Amino acid sequence: MNPIQGLHHLTVMASDPQKNVDFFTQVLGQRMVKVTVNFDDPGTYHLYYGDETGAPGTIMTYFPWPNAVKGRRGNGEIVAAAYAAPVASQDYWKARLQGFNIPYTEETRFGSPAIKFEDPDGLWIEIIFEEGADVPSFWPNSPVPREHALNGFHSVTGWVAQTAQTESLLTGPLGFTKVGSEQDAEGTRTRYRGQSDGVGLYIDLVERPGKPHGQFSAGSVHHVALRTVDDAEQLEYQKVLSQAGYQVTTVQDRQYFHSIYFRERSGILFEVATDAPGFPADESVDELGKHLKLPAWYESKRAAIEARVKPIVNHEYGVTIGGTSQSSAQGSVASLSDGLRVNGPHQGQPVMTTGRALDEARTAVILVHGRGGSAEDILNLSQQFNLSAFAYVAPQAQGNTWYPESFLAPLERNEPGLSSGLQMIDDIVNTLGEQGIPPENIVLGGFSQGACLTLEYVARNARRYGGVFAFSGGLIGPEGTPRDYPGDLDGTPIFIGCSDVDSHIPLKRVEDSADILAGHGAKVDKRIYPQMGHTINEDEILAVQKMLQEVSARSV
Repeated sequence: MNPIQGLHHLTVMASDPQKNVDFFTQVLGQRMVKVTVNFDDPGTYHLYYGDETGAPGTIMTYFPWPNAVKGRRGNGEIVAAAYAAPVASQDYWKARLQGFNIPYTEETRFGSPAIKFEDPDGLWIEIIFEEGADVPSFWPNSPVPREHALNGFHSVTGWVAQTAQTESLLTGPLGFTKVGSEQDAEGTRTRYRGQSDGVGLYIDLVERPGKPHGQFSAGSVHHVALRTVDDAEQLEYQKVLSQAGYQVTTVQDRQYFHSIYFRERSGILFEVATDAPGFPADESVDELGKHLKLPAWYESKRAAIEARVKPIVNHEYGVTIGGTSQSSAQGSVASLSDGLRVNGPHQGQPVMTTGRALDEARTAVILVHGRGGSAEDILNLSQQFNLSAFAYVAPQAQGNTWYPESFLAPLERNEPGLSSGLQMIDDIVNTLGEQGIPPENIVLGGFSQGACLTLEYVARNARRYGGVFAFSGGLIGPEGTPRDYPGDLDGTPIFIGCSDVDSHIPLKRVEDSADILAGHGAKVDKRIYPQMGHTINEDEILAVQKMLQEVSARSV
């Protein structure tokens, strides 16, 4: 297995798609080599910029969420993307940025001069001036002359609380070489080099102990992708990384490359992507970026997708791609907390959100925390699901507990918390409906006590939901509790995962719950994990991730 060659691409969140196009094509002189959609969120563009063909190591990609607020830089994420440019081009790029009224600062990075500025949403873009590899394939129609063209990526910068744990990944399984360290305004900056002589060789880590984590939104990096030669080598990395303790996804077909993803221990999301098949796989080099390209599995929904995405102009061809949004959703996140009825201990408690803003979302996930947990804790599942189509909504129980006794206790002994918790979920479902997100586009799920509350809610309020998942949970009430619930779950997919030796959730209750829900029309996927304990495993995350992908695809 060869060491990682270097950077493949960087994927970032944006807000206004046209401003994003204008910045990269008109200011930086990069070609828009592909216009497609986020395969996990087909109502959102996925825009790719690079050299003439989109060679690995030149590719900057963006998911634009219209009207998204700006993110906040912090630990656990990539905060800057640096391009390389010839040393003789410093004055040219300073004058060019001044001509576009883009402020910049000047720095020195490991002995090389650099300038730093922001993209339209606040991501730091840097240009490092040093001699190195030329751009793999210069775009002849670039507004930037060839002698001053950006030569692909130089490096990315990640902020971490501790460099050592990320360094062990880079210099261990990934095969990077440590170059050296220097002081940065934020802390100690350490550089690592991929094993290639091409572009995009470096990853810099800046250690910031005790500093807060970033807040993901527009201008935030979603993930950084690293280059591997082919599918066979990618599978080797999947195995090696899994053996090293990282939760690595299955191989994802991204049409122009194949991908696996894993989150390192500081929080940065990495991808390992193949060089092939490349962007000319479905349109000629002469027409790259001219059309909205969709994978075969979305072609049947082309009309709906083109109507939903905002129109953008590709200046290279003078063509407009996409249509106007048909969304009628109104309102704000604040209505979640402000509109809840007060009829129990949980009403009036906070409701936390992350992911897509409600007035831009077509789909939502309601996450219900367990006993002793919190809304903030369970929202971390959104990072593991790694799907940007969804608004993630998590209610907070008073005192961090939805009901006082075991879920197997007589129902009356868990009142009024039980009814109050069920009411809180119902109010959120109704509020999402007012925002234009119907039950069939809502997925409900939870862990432990939250999983029990979720299953009890959907059983008592049977209808078609986008999906339901219960990590270590079952229906509430003692043996013999009547289960003659009204309504029909109408094919709702329900995932139930639990250990066979869970000290809180008896196996029989899990099995009975699965049978009861299936009897009320649900399509139940029950998985029992030997000797697992009271926790969530990777297989469960992947199962729910697949469920969410199917909901997102149906929602267009």
